[in-house]
Amino acid sequence: MRALILAVAIVVASPAAAQQAVDLELVLAADGSGSIDDAELAFQRDGYARAITSPLVLDAILSGYNRRIAIAYVEWGGADSQEIIVDWTLVDGPDTAAKFANSLRSRPRAAWGWNSISNAIAFGQRMIETNDFEGFRKIIDVSADAGQFGGMPLPLARAEALAAGITINGLAILRAGSGRPGLGGASLEAFFEYQVIGGFGAFVITADSETSFAEAVRNKLLLEIAAGPHNTPTGQQQAARAD
Repeated sequence: MRALILAVAIVVASPAAAQQAVDLELVLAADGSGSIDDAELAFQRDGYARAITSPLVLDAILSGYNRRIAIAYVEWGGADSQEIIVDWTLVDGPDTAAKFANSLRSRPRAAWGWNSISNAIAFGQRMIETNDFEGFRKIIDVSADAGQFGGMPLPLARAEALAAGITINGLAILRAGSGRPGLGGASLEAFFEYQVIGGFGAFVITADSETSFAEAVRNKLLLEIAAGPHNTPTGQQQAARAD
């Protein structure tokens, strides 16, 4: 009987025991909506691929307590279009970073529709809550070139993610012809600051050219990987909040 009880206890405990400890669970939720053409989509992916394989970013990963992070890349569009481009990947050095980067560059486009940031956040939350990792920090990183259109109410999606202990950071992509939230002339940066980002050390970074986009992605990953929960970002930071 004691052996049976022990066997049952092991089976019950096994799902939790199977979770791998990481320093960070990070969902990169990139804008794949209709306002992003194929060239821009490829450029975005290449920027993230180069960032995750950057020696500076790898050094930051290896400086953590567990020396590894879990990362996934999602492209989102309309309310019904959140597409996993690269599923959860454990990155703990150059080889695993290169594997993630190669997958990111090679996968076909999948998202469609227009800018449901709220559903992208909700999707990212579900990914974090159902993966096989347990991180000290959990982040959804949203990039967009326009505001919210369609899907669940953005304040609700944001509040639910924050209540789950998830930080939301943002990358505002500013370019000629990029959309604006339509908040009485408010900038895209202000929209991110007041309606999207939240959590300990949350921040929004802006990128307004190809060069600054590549730099912004790398610097953003450095902040997300290396910054502790009570640190606030510097450099290209536009705003930081702790809700």
